[in-house]
Amino acid sequence: MDEPVLVALQKVNKVYGVAVKYQVLFDITMTVPRGQFLALIGPSGSGKTTLLNIIGALDRPTSGRVLIEGQDLGKLSDEALASFRNRFLGFIFQFHYLLPEFNALENVLIPYWIGSGKPGKEVTEKAMYLLERVGLKDAARKRITLLSGGQQQRVAIARALLNDPQLILADEPTGALDTKTGEQVLELLDEIRQQSNTTMIMVTHNRDVALKADRIIELIDGKLCKEVYPREIGLKEAMEILESHACNLDDVNEKSAKVTQPGSVKSLPFGNP
Repeated sequence: MDEPVLVALQKVNKVYGVAVKYQVLFDITMTVPRGQFLALIGPSGSGKTTLLNIIGALDRPTSGRVLIEGQDLGKLSDEALASFRNRFLGFIFQFHYLLPEFNALENVLIPYWIGSGKPGKEVTEKAMYLLERVGLKDAARKRITLLSGGQQQRVAIARALLNDPQLILADEPTGALDTKTGEQVLELLDEIRQQSNTTMIMVTHNRDVALKADRIIELIDGKLCKEVYPREIGLKEAMEILESHACNLDDVNEKSAKVTQPGSVKSLPFGNP
């Protein structure tokens, strides 16, 4: 049985510039079902971070539609969009953007401060629980500058989970970490994601990291090129597909003309096979 669609993109284009225009994304049409771990890969300049920012309502498409659980983000004002981000989304970046003047617990509480004001006892206890869950209970009162890179990224994960987001967006979450620490952070993030049935979309340049996802989509020159399900076909076959120069989504533009309103994974060109 297909999982319901959480994210739907319909013919999304992104163009920068006025006098000199540069198109970054071309007719992106795709869906992401609830609970899926999707990795976006591609060379530098392929548009993967731009796509993630558009899904995360940090940027708006030049044309096309972005729907999250049926909500058309293009119809929201900037103020409503900011509120939607804080309530619905959790962000994890390569450079965690933690505030150095605050301790770990205070950094985790920031999303609540922004959306609802001073946190009470219940929210503070939840933040402490999240820090315990990522292995940092004893470091809750430590300044961020006293924590290691791996510990700081764990704080960022706890912060992203505070408001119970339905969608986590991660941009190179292990990119600034050594291999061992990066693997630990990724395993922790995927474990928490599965326990809460949270959807995650991650941008990475590292194919070994991407192969840990349920599904991989590769962008080339702003267009969807490949779609792979490594957990279903196996790592060896998945890597062979990724290393091939051929795209397996060449017909996506033709299919995108048949887009319907999201209701199931199959309502758009590709989801679960």
